[in-house]
Amino acid sequence: MNKSKFPLVSVIITTKNEEKNIKTCLVSIKNQTYQNIEIIVVDNNSIDSTKKLASEYTKYVYNKGPERSAQRNFGASKSKGKYLLFLDADMKASRKVVEECVKAIELRDVGGIIIPEESYGVGFWAKCKKLERSYYIDAGGIEAARFYKTSVFKESKGFDIGMVSGEDWDLSSRIRNVNKLDRIDSFIFHNEGELSLMNTVKKKYYYATKISVYLSKNQGKVKSDDQLSIISRYRLFLSNYKKIIEDPVLFTGMLFMKSCEFTAGFFGLYFPIKLL
Repeated sequence: MNKSKFPLVSVIITTKNEEKNIKTCLVSIKNQTYQNIEIIVVDNNSIDSTKKLASEYTKYVYNKGPERSAQRNFGASKSKGKYLLFLDADMKASRKVVEECVKAIELRDVGGIIIPEESYGVGFWAKCKKLERSYYIDAGGIEAARFYKTSVFKESKGFDIGMVSGEDWDLSSRIRNVNKLDRIDSFIFHNEGELSLMNTVKKKYYYATKISVYLSKNQGKVKSDDQLSIISRYRLFLSNYKKIIEDPVLFTGMLFMKSCEFTAGFFGLYFPIKLL
């Protein structure tokens, strides 16, 4: 393969006790139409078989913590690729994701690529999450880039390791200030598993307790307002009448779920207590 024509792409996957998901993620990368790829797995002290399973697909398996931002930066420091793609272990990429990202970033003067995401999983609440995520496709600043030029990523200093929440938005915002972001059509699929209302509410509460770093750094910025404004989200949900009419029960469930998450986020931000 002519590497000047097909530059190396480093796919960095962060993990922590992901033995149920990591194989699906890795297989989706192995099955890409674009073949000049190195896979780097950065694990955070898993106590299950995540590392063992990952080592069956790549020799680049490392251990690093304490959180996702540090893991991603470490993976980037170990990479040799001209481009970086960051994935979570509970994601799988459709077959042309890498190919489309490389074509887009090579043809256009951009620093990063946004890849649309679709949720899937088991049960009613997973369907609600899928419906919710469908609203975010090409919706202002809600989406963040996952594919970057390595040179641009390094110039931006990578992910802010002080952030546990909002780090994707923060990096995209910083890169967008000096480089354009573009998007592709192929999807990444996010496995919600057997999603329960309680678990998604607890997750939102946890991340809300950590969002203050992002807020202080991005206070007053338009993209930040789009991302975190409850009014903007409800306005977005109500903007597509077709989705409401297609399945009013699912739409009502999604609104209820989001209302619970917003409530949990409020308490996590303003009245945090150690529940998790």
